[in-house]
Amino acid sequence: MTSPETPTPALKRSFGLVTLVAFGIGDILGAGIYGLIGDIAGEVGNAVWAAFLVAFVVAAFTGLSYAELGSRLPHSGGEARYAETAFRKLWLAYLVGFLVFLSGLVSISAVSHIFAEYLEGGLLPGVPTWIIRILFLIGIAAITYWGIKQSSAANVVCTLVEVGGLITVIIVALPYFGSVDYLDFSTKSGEAALEGIPWWAIMGGGVLAFYSFIGFEDLANVAEEVKDPRRNLPRAIIISLAVAAVFYGLVSIAAVSVLSPQELTAEGGSKPLLRVVARAAPGIPIQLFTLIALFAVTNTALVNFVMGSRLLYGMSRRNLLPPALGRVHAGRSTPHVAIYAILGITMVLSLALERSDLAETTSLVLLVVFFVVNISLIVIKLRKDETEEGVVRVPLFVPVLGALLTVTLALAVKPKALWSFAILVPAGVLLYLLYQGVRAWRSRGVRGDA
Repeated sequence: MTSPETPTPALKRSFGLVTLVAFGIGDILGAGIYGLIGDIAGEVGNAVWAAFLVAFVVAAFTGLSYAELGSRLPHSGGEARYAETAFRKLWLAYLVGFLVFLSGLVSISAVSHIFAEYLEGGLLPGVPTWIIRILFLIGIAAITYWGIKQSSAANVVCTLVEVGGLITVIIVALPYFGSVDYLDFSTKSGEAALEGIPWWAIMGGGVLAFYSFIGFEDLANVAEEVKDPRRNLPRAIIISLAVAAVFYGLVSIAAVSVLSPQELTAEGGSKPLLRVVARAAPGIPIQLFTLIALFAVTNTALVNFVMGSRLLYGMSRRNLLPPALGRVHAGRSTPHVAIYAILGITMVLSLALERSDLAETTSLVLLVVFFVVNISLIVIKLRKDETEEGVVRVPLFVPVLGALLTVTLALAVKPKALWSFAILVPAGVLLYLLYQGVRAWRSRGVRGDA
């Protein structure tokens, strides 16, 4: 037991602007674009770029809201802290924090599927993908446990590799640019395109594309490990989103220029970029691009693991979760109990749900979170509390539009994701009620003994 004189181990400020931007870009780029572009083509045909554009607009407005909130409140447990500051309700702070945590867990589970599909298809044919998923999750947990500096270094390496992979896709596809009609909305079934612009199909593809943009919000949950967070956090969010938007626009055009929507959705939409490179540049060994894709996918899971463990740590320190989840390992300076908890839950989710269902569920959960974040900023700004110096500020219309856009995109989520959401969220609410009940019971017991 730690004595009163022994200082509690604390998180270290290891992120500068460059490593924080790499962290953000590495989290945004990765599993979504590498694993879901085939599924998106199945929704909107050659107009994959339109789905990514819709997703970017929604993410950009909320990203600007995060920039101001991150500058105002640079603490771990970001979204939970924002909601608590705006509404002064601990139960709402818990619920928002739980939703962010849940989104990370569901995302990691989706990534495990994408990793297993690339590894089995390119390097280990015939190996059961469920075994690969479990081993993958254990490996990511081990890196996260090792330390934030090691996780950050691994993130930088993975980011460089995944960016190199996307650049490879763009370069090998350049001779094919302009070879198809990018306004052709014919889908995987080969049906003729609808007259006019099929907005609902674009919105459906936008929900999947939105999964590819998530990750910038993770920066808010490592705020206590960022040097000069009021300055560096907003910059990193904006830069990360801008870089991702450029890559996604080019890669989406590259993919449909080389392969038809029917080809992109073949094999259940798995390994889409691997098949693009195999067609456009057959001279590149399939094993080489498989390794690149594996690094990219690993990066997304790694950043989500770091985010989830820091979020549990922050919520525990605010008495929203059991204190054990707030423990920091004395030797590794990492929230090790939170890491163990995440590993167990992601194993269950990975085995229980399919890739596209996990991705859509992640998008829905974060759309709800983003709505609350935007509303929180509106409430804080309307209080006209502008006394703090050095805070990044955005106009009021930014969070207003951000809130409206998140609701609009959420309307296009498919029923299966709604069912997953309806099961997982009440489970979190029940956990909160049980924990608060235990705390209240123990508190009454202590007063009674006194």
